[in-house]
Amino acid sequence: MKHKLRIPALLAAVSLLSGCGNSDSSSSSSADSAADTTGTTEAAQTTTTETTSAAEKPDDTDVPAIDGYELLWHDEFNGDKVDDTNWSFEKRPSGWTNQELQEYTIAGDTIFVRDGCLVLKAIKSERDGKDYYESGKVNSQHKRQFTYGKVVARAKVPEGQGLWPAIWMMPEDEQHYGQWPKCGEIDIMEVLGSATETAYGTIHYGAPHAEQQGTVVLDSGTFASDFHEYSVEWEPGEIRWYIDDKLYLTVNDWFTAEEGQDEKPYPAPFDQPFFVQMNLAVGGTWPGNPDDTTDFDKAEFEIDYVRVYQKPEYDTNVTKPEAQYREALEDGNFIFNGDFAEAEDLTDDVNWKFLLFEGGDGAAEIKDNTMIITTKNEGTVDYSVQLVQPELPMIKGKKYRVTFDAWADEERDIVVCVSAPTAGWIRYLQDTTLTVPKEKKTFTYDFEMKDKDDPNGRLEFNLGHRGSTATVYITNVRVEEVS
Repeated sequence: MKHKLRIPALLAAVSLLSGCGNSDSSSSSSADSAADTTGTTEAAQTTTTETTSAAEKPDDTDVPAIDGYELLWHDEFNGDKVDDTNWSFEKRPSGWTNQELQEYTIAGDTIFVRDGCLVLKAIKSERDGKDYYESGKVNSQHKRQFTYGKVVARAKVPEGQGLWPAIWMMPEDEQHYGQWPKCGEIDIMEVLGSATETAYGTIHYGAPHAEQQGTVVLDSGTFASDFHEYSVEWEPGEIRWYIDDKLYLTVNDWFTAEEGQDEKPYPAPFDQPFFVQMNLAVGGTWPGNPDDTTDFDKAEFEIDYVRVYQKPEYDTNVTKPEAQYREALEDGNFIFNGDFAEAEDLTDDVNWKFLLFEGGDGAAEIKDNTMIITTKNEGTVDYSVQLVQPELPMIKGKKYRVTFDAWADEERDIVVCVSAPTAGWIRYLQDTTLTVPKEKKTFTYDFEMKDKDDPNGRLEFNLGHRGSTATVYITNVRVEEVS
């Protein structure tokens, strides 16, 4: 018998208003190193100030209907002040989480409505002779919580080193399944101000901490140069992420558990009421701190609208998909196309993929059974220039060997590892710095898998931030099980 979650009759929606001159969805467009966007269960100090009720706003205007959904609630930010029937202002001290620098304040200069947009503004000042940062964060906790639905938000992010805007969701009762990350977290969008051509959608869950993440990299323009629409469709057995109506990430295999105990029944933890929150962080473990290039006069995160839709009912009779583990090739190699016999597409998600982040600039091609990686700009982090192959089966208790041949135009360093992109980015083979000579050399590394079984281990070659842009050549790559 199927179990259905029936959604009660919807409450009257708050006013429907146009935003930022044009509230239509903007032009079309779809992450590798992730960061924890929260990590605390301290009760939020929420305060409302400079707010207005829905009754003070103009009459409803058009909000697009979505087939199969009903509009649950929304905010077009077309009034003079923030609507306190939807949002609370969150006050937090600097350093509260992720080593972020900002203090979240409730002052009107960090959170305000302007020209049909909610604006979260970061401000730099001086306190006790040191740089001090303030910014804004709002949430709908205890006001607009819901279980399952489609969240749609249109926003424009600020540009600048150390700026970190986000639209994300947390559970109304964080303790229901335990402290973060066991409680679950859905990140609808995040963008780093230092690389505004890239947007991330992420899900955090489990114990140990696990995550899955998708990325959209624009071919032209940035997420700071124009407004874009970010959305999530959250259902009992699947969550889907979109940017400008283009699907870029689907997740259906999460879990949660106390450390060392059995998993909670699926689809926990994403089967409880969540709320929406939005903030502009400054600094922290992922974006790094601001520098002299960061223009705080323009450090504004603008949100045109937030709309939450819901289906009349959801089928909650869902089963977690069984993990699929890659079978080794006949010669025992888990790496596909390890001899580079096929000049495959390095931009798709099949076998090898070449990636650029954080100022990295370069190219990769397969020629004469060799991967050739050229670097124009080494970027600011190891993974700024990166070659990877995911979906490597990592089984607890087994031993593995990584081998490959490599050489370079000039002697230089690279970093090799086997990572866990869906298990908190832990390392099965630790980050290993090696010196690549001008002559071909064979490198061999053995490691034992000591963590939970993972069908998605990832071999990484990281060429960024190594003090060299010399071209690197790689061939005969193998990952195999050894007794």
